[in-house]
Amino acid sequence: MIRPHEILKRIREEKPLIHHITNNVTIYDCAGITRAFGALPVMAPAIEESGEMASVSSALVLNIGTLTPRLVESMLAAGRNANKKGIPVILDAVGAGATKLRTESTLELMKKLRIAVLKGNAGEIAAIAGAKSEVRGVESMGVAGDIRNIAKNLALKTGSVVAVTGREDIVTDGRKTYLVDNGHSLMGEVVGTGCMAGSAIGAFCSVEKKYAKAAASALACFGIAGELAAAKARGPGSFRSLLHDEVYRLNEKKTSSKMRVREF
Repeated sequence: MIRPHEILKRIREEKPLIHHITNNVTIYDCAGITRAFGALPVMAPAIEESGEMASVSSALVLNIGTLTPRLVESMLAAGRNANKKGIPVILDAVGAGATKLRTESTLELMKKLRIAVLKGNAGEIAAIAGAKSEVRGVESMGVAGDIRNIAKNLALKTGSVVAVTGREDIVTDGRKTYLVDNGHSLMGEVVGTGCMAGSAIGAFCSVEKKYAKAAASALACFGIAGELAAAKARGPGSFRSLLHDEVYRLNEKKTSSKMRVREF
């Protein structure tokens, strides 16, 4: 059984630095949600400093949402230094399967770097695994096959924890699988919640080296905050602000009573 509040407490005590090379569309929200969890965000995409910044960080979050070839080179520079230092690298494969650039860049990053957690929606993860899927823009439109098995086999093949986000999140290292049933439909109506989930995983992995446990805990906490925010929101705009507030206000009582996670 995971205990998310224990990891959350360590984040707030240690205030780890989370380096992002991330999506230009959602960069502010990624920084804000990282800070709301208690970690310290830094956004350093320039290749001239990305490797140096990774060396002094506690986790590295790579997000291909607004990808360019130059950015891939910066991600590789940062990732290599993170690997040398034993710093976890989280890869958020936004839109993998939608275009050749995104798919091939994801595969290149996975080949050349040691990825602690690979995150994506069902379509993105299926595309990376070579299974038939449809990704429209950055949205998953369908997957042929059982996504749980696809994720499990991909984790075993790559050695990375695989986190599949959706109505029910799946986190697996190939041997142990967590199903996280926390969250709310409004999270899918706000641009950036997927990217914020990647930042949450980065914060949790920075203090917990059992990465499947860390990723499942992060998604449970983020989902619980989403449920609490939705109860007060009038729509997507107010929900977005309330989500940050509810992450900031998470505590042991809330996470313990509202967590819905099954372990296999």
